[in-house]
Amino acid sequence: MTPELLHEVRDGVAYVTFNRPQARNALTFAMYERLAEICNNASEDRSIKAILLTGAGDKAFAAGTDISQFRAFDKEQDALDYEARIDRVMTAIERCRVPSIAAIHGACTGGGASIASCCDLRIGSRSMKFGFPVARTLGNCLSLVSYARLVYLVGPSLVKDIVFRARLVEAEEALARGLVSELLDDQASLMARAEEIARQVASHAPLTLQATKEALLRLRPEVKHGEGNDLVLMCYMSEDFREGMDAFLNKRKPVWKGR
Repeated sequence: MTPELLHEVRDGVAYVTFNRPQARNALTFAMYERLAEICNNASEDRSIKAILLTGAGDKAFAAGTDISQFRAFDKEQDALDYEARIDRVMTAIERCRVPSIAAIHGACTGGGASIASCCDLRIGSRSMKFGFPVARTLGNCLSLVSYARLVYLVGPSLVKDIVFRARLVEAEEALARGLVSELLDDQASLMARAEEIARQVASHAPLTLQATKEALLRLRPEVKHGEGNDLVLMCYMSEDFREGMDAFLNKRKPVWKGR
């Protein structure tokens, strides 16, 4: 069976590919765990100088968490454990010793957008779409630390705009808003440019890059462990979340009740 997350190292660059194109590269819990493992290993392996992340196929970078992973949620601890897992994986990405580059083609939503947001550099193709459409899909929310990461990246106004309106930021706006630093015309040119940037970064002084990453993380306001759990439980334990999940899996429009 082909792995759902591909990983190889070439010339000091670790290449990570989300490999479920039939599911728009939606992430399973195992894929999240493998990604964290790769980032943690890269922090220890001095031969690795950069990490490049992308998605297989031509539809998506990664379209969030596979919704079927939520079917077993029936108690508060399930929701808290899920968000703790996501925070742990995102922390592994952003605190990885080496720079990370996200090459975004197609849908980059939910957990995929969180992953891209944690990367140090992001470039996209003109087909990219970025966002967190949970207000019209599942009726869940992000953790407080995930909101903090987004606000630090693009500011509270854009975070509210894309979450409240459940809209996706397209390529030109993503460039204008600083979500990506470059746009390429198609997937082939995107990957060529991403590899070029990865090799460039990998050739630079590693301690300078490591110090810069750590300095910027220290400047970001800290969210205490467990802070915001009440918000997570309010959403994940609601009737609306059950309705949203059922509607999504059965391809119908959800009927929200606010409880």
